Amino acid sequence: MSLEKYNDMKIGIGYSGLVIKEYAKSFYFAASFLPREKREGAHAVYNFCRHADNIVDKPRERSIDEIISELNRLREELDLSYKYGESEHPSLMAFAHYAKKYSIPKEYAHDLLNGVEMDLTLKRYETFDELYTFCYRVASVVGLMMSYILGFKEDKALIHAEKMGIAMQLTNILRDVKEDKYMGRIYLPLAELRERKISEFNIINENSTPELIDYMKFNVDRAKKYYSEGDEGIHLLHKDARFAIHTASRIYGKILDIITERNYNPFDERAFVPKSQKFGILLNELLKTRFSQN
Repeated sequence: MSLEKYNDMKIGIGYSGLVIKEYAKSFYFAASFLPREKREGAHAVYNFCRHADNIVDKPRERSIDEIISELNRLREELDLSYKYGESEHPSLMAFAHYAKKYSIPKEYAHDLLNGVEMDLTLKRYETFDELYTFCYRVASVVGLMMSYILGFKEDKALIHAEKMGIAMQLTNILRDVKEDKYMGRIYLPLAELRERKISEFNIINENSTPELIDYMKFNVDRAKKYYSEGDEGIHLLHKDARFAIHTASRIYGKILDIITERNYNPFDERAFVPKSQKFGILLNELLKTRFSQN
């Protein structure tokens, strides 16, 4: 690698670290326990994903057609970055380096772009299968790309990474019901709402009916099931990455506990895990790791 390319890559790594620290404090906290090379690779993957997401979630004054054009330009630059192993694009500078080094499949990155584009045109999902596709594209593929950075022993680790991504995106959806409805989005599948005699106007009007509370509980349990399936694959990751992913899973899963403590009311204040609880989870994971080695 030339000195110029090396400097560009290091600039990209530094920028990626700033982005993840600003936008994903829980993940930044967990990733800080990875070895430096893997930590910087994880930051690079997150930076690319966050940039793609922000194109849609922070549209500025641009029309839908202009946003789609921006996504298409990013797709083109992504393809070029894979072809040449480098890019001057801020979200791809470091990602291109790690994608090449760890052979991250390009299809995952394109799936991510297809997922964020869904948020431009799809404001409702009829079935859970449709929602699963969205969750896979915007969250599971992030875990799949991360798996190549972290290292894994068997390909079936990727199946568990997919399930972990579904769990985390379902957690986002349950945490952000109120926030999303202000953006005109309802992610909870309409067929399931109808089956439980819940109108989408219950969500729009913030009417927390017993039926909606019961459905929230159902989804918390569903997300926990996916966490369990995801956790089953952590032992397939390289040893130096397991602690960070265990910690990330526990911290993110704690959001579900907070939703439960608030009686599953989706219109209460946004659930988040305080720093003190993050350190408590960290200490617990450290103790478990130490005892498991004895």
